[in-house]
Amino acid sequence: MSTELPADPAVPAPPERFNIAAHLLALNAGRAAKPAFADDLALLSYGALDERVRRMAAALRAQGLKREERVLVLMLDSCDWPVAFLGALYAGCVPVAVNTLLTADDYAYMLEHSRAQAAVVSGALLPALTSAMVKSDHEVQKVVVSRPIAPLHPSEVDFEAFIAAHGPLEKPAATGRDDPAFWLYSSGSTGRPKGTVHSHANPYWTAELYGRAVLGLRESDVCFSAAKLFFAYGLGNGLTFPMSVGATVVLMGERPTPDATFKRWKGEVQGMKPTVFFGAPTGFAGMLASPALPARGDVSLRLCSSAGEALPADIGQRFKAHFGVDIVDGIGSTEMLHIFISNRPGDCRYGTTGWPVPGYQIQLRGDDGGDVPDGEPGDLYIHGPSSAMMYWGNAAKTRDTFQGGWTKSGDKYIKNADGTYTYGGRSDDMLKVSGIYVSPFEVEATLVQHPAVLEAAVIGVPDAEGLTKTKAFVVLKAGGEATDAELKAFVKDKLAPYKYPRQIEFVSELPKTATGKIQRFKLREKEARA
Repeated sequence: MSTELPADPAVPAPPERFNIAAHLLALNAGRAAKPAFADDLALLSYGALDERVRRMAAALRAQGLKREERVLVLMLDSCDWPVAFLGALYAGCVPVAVNTLLTADDYAYMLEHSRAQAAVVSGALLPALTSAMVKSDHEVQKVVVSRPIAPLHPSEVDFEAFIAAHGPLEKPAATGRDDPAFWLYSSGSTGRPKGTVHSHANPYWTAELYGRAVLGLRESDVCFSAAKLFFAYGLGNGLTFPMSVGATVVLMGERPTPDATFKRWKGEVQGMKPTVFFGAPTGFAGMLASPALPARGDVSLRLCSSAGEALPADIGQRFKAHFGVDIVDGIGSTEMLHIFISNRPGDCRYGTTGWPVPGYQIQLRGDDGGDVPDGEPGDLYIHGPSSAMMYWGNAAKTRDTFQGGWTKSGDKYIKNADGTYTYGGRSDDMLKVSGIYVSPFEVEATLVQHPAVLEAAVIGVPDAEGLTKTKAFVVLKAGGEATDAELKAFVKDKLAPYKYPRQIEFVSELPKTATGKIQRFKLREKEARA
C-alpha cells in the first residue's frame, strides 16, 4: 500500500482518512479570488472552483452514484475538466480519465471494463462516445456534456445545468488514503489497455516529492502543459502540482502544435504568460524548428519540464541557448503516476535522465534478477509511495508489474558514475512515439487488413532529432498494389491517428525464425547500418 513504502522523511504522510479533492481545495481556501484555471473561453477562480467541484459531487450523488462507482471522463482540457474530475473524487466516486484520441471501439471496451455508471464528455467528443455506447453492452446511467456543440438527446444533460441543479456538497466522502481514487489506462505490449488504479494518497506524494521539492513550483507560477490532463504526466503538471502550491494553470483543448503553444507562451490567452511549461521532446524539437519561434524577450518562462521519452541532449542545449531556460528531463510512468528519476533545475545533465527523486529507490536488475554493475544496462525497477494499487481485472499482469513494493517499468537503463541514469530503450518491442506508447503488433494487424498487404512488421527508428518514429516494412500480395500514402491513410482510418507509421518501406520478404516468427531485431539492425 502507498503509505507503507518509504518516502522523504521531511514530507509527512497524509492522514489515514484522506480525500485528495478535499485536500487540494482546502490548501487554497484563502485564495478565493485568485485564478486557478484559464482556457480560451473561461477563467475559473479558486473560490468558484471550490463551489463547482462540490456542486458536481452533489449532482453525482443525486444521480444515485455510490462510493467507488466509476465515472468516465472523456474531455478536452478546459475549466470543466478539473471540476468533473475533482467533483467525482469529492463524492467518493472513481473518475476514469481516458485519452481523447482513441476510437469508439476503444471507448466501448473502457465502458465495459470500468462499468462506468456515468460519463462526462466534451461536446466535440460526444459522437465518439455515442458510437461507443451503441457498440457496448454496458449501459451508462447519465451522460453529462461539457460545452455541447449540437442539440442534446433527452438522455443527455448539459454540464452547466447538471451542476446548477444542486447545492454544494458540504462534506467530502470519508475516503481513506489507500482507497481507490481514480483510474488511468495504460497501454500494454499486447492486448487491451490496462486500467491502472491509483489511491487518494498517490497524487499527494507526487505533488510533494516532485512538484514542490524538485521542480520548486510556487504560488506565483503560471503553469502550462502540452501533455493533456488524461495523461499521468499532464494530470500532475496541470492539476495536482499547481493546486498544491496555489499556482494558476493555462489549459488548452487543441493539439499542442508549435503555433498553438507559442500563442499561450506570449500571453494571448486570458493575458497570462506561463512561467513553467511541461512538454515532451517531440514538441520541443518541433518548436525549435519552427520559423515562428518566439524571441527570449517575448516569453516569461523560468522553467521547462520534459518527459514521455528520453530528451536528446542537443534539443535541451539548443533550447537553453535560445531561451536561457533549462529543460528538466525526467522519466515517469502511469504506474508510478509521475516522475521518479529527474534532472534538477540548475543542474541538468543533458543526455541523462538525472537522479532518483527523493522518496524513490531505483534498482537495475539483470536477466537473473540480480543487480547490474554501473555502466551496464539493466531492467528498471522503482520503489516509491505513488505506485498504483493494481491493474483492474488483470491479476497476472498486476503480479508481473507490482512485485513486493517494487514496480517493474519495462525500461532499460544504465547507472552512470555520477549517480545519474541514462535511458537504454524499452525492454520489449513497445514504442513510444511523441510520448505515447504504440504497440507494433496493433499497427501490423491493421496493415494486413488492407487487401493488398500480405505481411507487415513495425519498428521504431530515430529521426534527425533522435526521436522515435514508427516505420513499417510491408510485403504486398502477388499482384497487389498500394502506395505509401494509401496505407498511411488506411491505418489512420482504423486506429487513433497518432499510431500510423511515419515511414513505409515495401520489401519482398521479412526476416523470420524457423518457426515463422518475424525477427524485428534484424530490421532494427538493418536500419542502424543504413
